[in-house]
Amino acid sequence: MRGLRDKVAIVTGAGQGIGRAIALRLAHEGADLVIADLNTKTASGVAAEVETAGRRAATVRTDVAAAADRRALVDAAVSAFGRIDVLVNNAGIIRLSGPLDITEEEWDLVQAVNLKGTYFMCQAVLPHMLERGAGRIVNIASIAAKAGSVAWIHYNVSKAGVVALTRNLAMAYGRRGINVNCVCPGIVDTEMWAKIEREAGRILGLGPGELTDSRLKTIALGRLEKPEDVADAVAFLCSDDARYITGQAINVEGGILFH
Repeated sequence: MRGLRDKVAIVTGAGQGIGRAIALRLAHEGADLVIADLNTKTASGVAAEVETAGRRAATVRTDVAAAADRRALVDAAVSAFGRIDVLVNNAGIIRLSGPLDITEEEWDLVQAVNLKGTYFMCQAVLPHMLERGAGRIVNIASIAAKAGSVAWIHYNVSKAGVVALTRNLAMAYGRRGINVNCVCPGIVDTEMWAKIEREAGRILGLGPGELTDSRLKTIALGRLEKPEDVADAVAFLCSDDARYITGQAINVEGGILFH
């Protein structure tokens, strides 16, 4: 893909799963990486993989819900590499509860990480992109932003918010060289889905594996998604090949939704 060689990319939640796959794919395309994650051990492991691929990497322990951590992450990226060309907001959490069991504390936590953290990471990075007159932001949303559920309403709401903020930032900064898009993954074979399988299955009265089996039947391509499937789409949106795409919420989910 064109336009990623020697660019500097921050990927949040990059210590495992989808974030790790995104970081490695961007490195494969020639980018240097800032690996942001709460888990410094896994982040360091991903950084080592990036360096093995021949690119530079820095790790920063980051809680995207904390303002001080966001500032420290951006400062560290600029200090290490002198610029920020790409931001991938991948960090996210899920909590599983029925509608009447969601507490305010649980609601606030999910919104703080998934929605507030995403927005204020954009806000922290945008001045650096605007100074250069160019940048790519990709927010990881979810097909949950476009569908209903009974076991993770607060997660769905947070991801719908990510779609909305993506569109608004695209409108605000498109004429200044910044493309802002989001990717909506489906059922990705990661530890997060394993958590959903365990906990949501209990809430929905399903036995082990039944939730996954039922969802598989809705996927046109007939398999669970891999983290690399998401990473491929993100890399495209970060590249020059996507120069005329902005404000979009692109489904990457094997054919579950068609809107």
